[in-house]
Amino acid sequence: MKKPLSISILVLVMAVSSCKKDDNSSPAINSTVQEGKWKITLYSDNGNDEKDHYTNFEFQFNPDGTLTAVKTGSTVNGTWSNGNDDSQQKLVLNFTTPPFDELNDDWHILEQNSSLIKLEDVSGGNGGTDYLTFSKI
Repeated sequence: MKKPLSISILVLVMAVSSCKKDDNSSPAINSTVQEGKWKITLYSDNGNDEKDHYTNFEFQFNPDGTLTAVKTGSTVNGTWSNGNDDSQQKLVLNFTTPPFDELNDDWHILEQNSSLIKLEDVSGGNGGTDYLTFSKI
């Protein structure tokens, strides 16, 4: 009786230890955005290039969920959070000051790494698609 139980335990240990974590998994968005300062390198609002509204602003995503956009002589405050939408990771931005309020949305994360975050939002109303890219400064 001891022998079958020992063999079962050995097989179970081998099966668990042979499992390998997926090396292609990307880090959670909250740890990525909190590392350093970011700038907008692409903002396409339904096909229109709107990134010039945010030129020279440095975005800082803080651990407490606040977000600041700073340019010499100007600071704009907002909030950020993350979550999932239909099993797709998203980044939620919220500002009250124009034109930053144009960035308010639940952005689906298309790609992220330590120096780039590519986001997409498909409008439910008119079906247009917006793209937003943050690049590490």
